[in-house]
Amino acid sequence: MKKLTYILLLITFFAQGQILNPVKWKTKVIQKSETEFELIMDATIENEWHMYSQFTPEGGALPTVFDFKNTKGNYTLVGKTKESPYKKVYNDIFEVDEYYFAKTAQFKQVIKVTNTKLKEVKVYVEYQACKEQCIQQDATFTFELPEIKKIVTDDTNTEVLSVLKGNTIDSTTQKEEERISATKESQTVNIVNEKKEEAKGLWTIFFLAFIGGFAALLTPCVFPMIPMTVSFFTKQSGTREKGIVNALIYGFSIIVIYVLLGSLITGIFGADALNALSTSVLFNIIFFIVLVFFATSFLGAFEIVLPNSWANKVDRQAGKSGIVAIFFMALALAIVSFSCTGPIVGTLLVESASKGGIAPIVGMLGFSSAIALPFMLFAMFPGWMNSLPKSGGWLNTVKVSLGFLELALAFKFLSNADLVVQAHLLEREVFLIIWIVIFGAWALYLFGKLTLPHDSPLTHLSVGRLYMAIFVSIFTVYLIPGLWGAPLKIISGFPPPMTYSESPNGIGTSGGNTTAAIALPEHAHSGPHGIIAFHDYEHGLAYAKKVGKPILLDFTGHACVNCRKMEDFVWSKPEILSILKDKVVLVSLYVDDKRELPKEEQYVSKETGKEIVTIGNKWSDYQITRYKNNAQPYYIILDSAGKDISKPVGYTPDVEEYKKWLEDGISKFKK
Repeated sequence: MKKLTYILLLITFFAQGQILNPVKWKTKVIQKSETEFELIMDATIENEWHMYSQFTPEGGALPTVFDFKNTKGNYTLVGKTKESPYKKVYNDIFEVDEYYFAKTAQFKQVIKVTNTKLKEVKVYVEYQACKEQCIQQDATFTFELPEIKKIVTDDTNTEVLSVLKGNTIDSTTQKEEERISATKESQTVNIVNEKKEEAKGLWTIFFLAFIGGFAALLTPCVFPMIPMTVSFFTKQSGTREKGIVNALIYGFSIIVIYVLLGSLITGIFGADALNALSTSVLFNIIFFIVLVFFATSFLGAFEIVLPNSWANKVDRQAGKSGIVAIFFMALALAIVSFSCTGPIVGTLLVESASKGGIAPIVGMLGFSSAIALPFMLFAMFPGWMNSLPKSGGWLNTVKVSLGFLELALAFKFLSNADLVVQAHLLEREVFLIIWIVIFGAWALYLFGKLTLPHDSPLTHLSVGRLYMAIFVSIFTVYLIPGLWGAPLKIISGFPPPMTYSESPNGIGTSGGNTTAAIALPEHAHSGPHGIIAFHDYEHGLAYAKKVGKPILLDFTGHACVNCRKMEDFVWSKPEILSILKDKVVLVSLYVDDKRELPKEEQYVSKETGKEIVTIGNKWSDYQITRYKNNAQPYYIILDSAGKDISKPVGYTPDVEEYKKWLEDGISKFKK
């Protein structure tokens, strides 16, 4: 029995003390010319683990970063480091998109050698890998350059493969061919999965654009055109069948015109460039200005119109007969109604362009389908015309309402720019106050308390307008608790994340309390939910000795998703929060803290042999050295002398299980 107990304890120790290494690397060199070489780094990622792109947006997981050593006088980089396709997924914890790799990833960098005596190139890579836990990893690759030879090529410009020392696989062997085949197959699976995710996003864009088209249909420039156009086709076409055919051609012409516009946007910028622009500061600021301009037009300050000469030329073509004439009639509608549809089209193009790929084309397909459908349906079923509401002041109400919506959306783009540069000019509280004011003004407008330039005199509220006013008012009130730390999950992804704020727990609070600020001990910080936390082990240990409490040692990371989940959904529970605030001293060590240690405190790890340069390196090395583990979150309870009194645990989303673990550790301290 004792032997069995010993074996079980041994298994538990090794399970808890496992050093995770979910990413395995292989490297090689391809000689492209006498002085140019391509450095290739292939990552194989364990199942269910992810590592992140170099371009994943700030505020979420940490990007992969390459540092090419000793470039000066030896070689230059040709272009940027290229990478294989990544997946794009929204992270509702950090409230940002994340770009990640699954199963495999490949990075390529071309270098041009300027020192002919150069024998090797060293590349340092730092990256984050996540599953249920996140780990910070790094590696140094040594690329041994082959002797510079003349490149032998055939008509297809075949390149000679030079492989790193240690990977002496001949490029013509069956083994190498099988490896290349397996890599291609894995990358194909990745691309297929990425396409599935992209398809979901395109359907969302289509649906939202369709709603936008329907909204445009209800504006003063478009709605009155429906009965006039349908009447023309049904009366002037000679027969009902011909009228239906002409109306269908008219509808399809509308779709073609707007899809061509989306194609033009994609063609000018390029599918890949559009995606890259979405994180550009200049791109987001320009779109903010454009949307404010459109919103101001909808609110009645001015009309956006295309030159009259365009409309006149199109009208002359539309006066002829045949399919071409019908197409020009559709083009005339697009031009004449531009003062109403232009801001909506512009907004849709802005939003879809930020998604990249063919999103602008899909967006315009959805928008134009909503515009074209009524013209086709009413021509096929003229009796339905009798059910249409009469034109009136309500059309301008729709137009103004769209102006308020566009104004609110504009600040999302300004917020994106602020997040990228970390200027903290538009933090969460400021953003929410702006939205509360915008939606509050919209509610007052709908209730008739505000009037704008093109409004008709309002003697009473229609039932529809009243319901809309109530709905907008409810949404406005819903936003207000967000100032005090409410998560506002309905609009998740629009405001900046809760961590990007003047007070992470909301205006008027101190660590989640509405009482006056609590004086923090020396070296302490206000942690999640107002828990007193230390970010240095020695400082936390000294305080624990002073107050006679056990330590909750928390290995965490700023970009650790499951660390945030534990804090948001487990630590926030009253039964857990009371323990963390009153019965333990929280010491949170951030393994991804990029601040450099003082030079005299930097060292080389005895455990890993790596240089310890940053504060995050120090705590990561401490976790690996003491606990033989490198994953976060990772929790241990220590006594006030720094001795472990509980077994370590990782991500534990079950509140009762985590509570029992805490209570067991604290009970051992009391003994």
